[in-house]
Amino acid sequence: MSYKSAVNSYEQTRRKGGNPRETEGRALLEAARRMAEAQKATGDGTALRSAVRLNWRLWTIFQAEISQPECPMPVEIRSNMLNLCNFVDKRVVEILAQPKPELADALININRQIAAGLLTAPSGQDDGTGQAAGAAPMGSGIL
Repeated sequence: MSYKSAVNSYEQTRRKGGNPRETEGRALLEAARRMAEAQKATGDGTALRSAVRLNWRLWTIFQAEISQPECPMPVEIRSNMLNLCNFVDKRVVEILAQPKPELADALININRQIAAGLLTAPSGQDDGTGQAAGAAPMGSGIL
């Protein structure tokens, strides 16, 4: 999937009234799953490179959205997320140069941790069980 088609797909989901937090969380979990599977693959690192590139495209979309002046995310969180995007960029380049499976551990962990926050209902909102869940670290929409 190209960057442009990924952005278009994301925008269509947002316009249809889908839950952007859930979409982002699920995308992060899927990218983490693919990287974890690729870590187990034997061979020349092609599977790991492919999975890491997919993750990189996802993070590039986040980075582009967060960088927009009209992004409603608080400045401190935007700054932290852009620093995280920078780390992801550097780690991906490192993995593409030398596809060592253990290098993907940090990316997998980051994706899973952020997804957990995104898939938790913000304070005061019903989590589907009739009870409000704990606060999630991000706002609605792009992260």
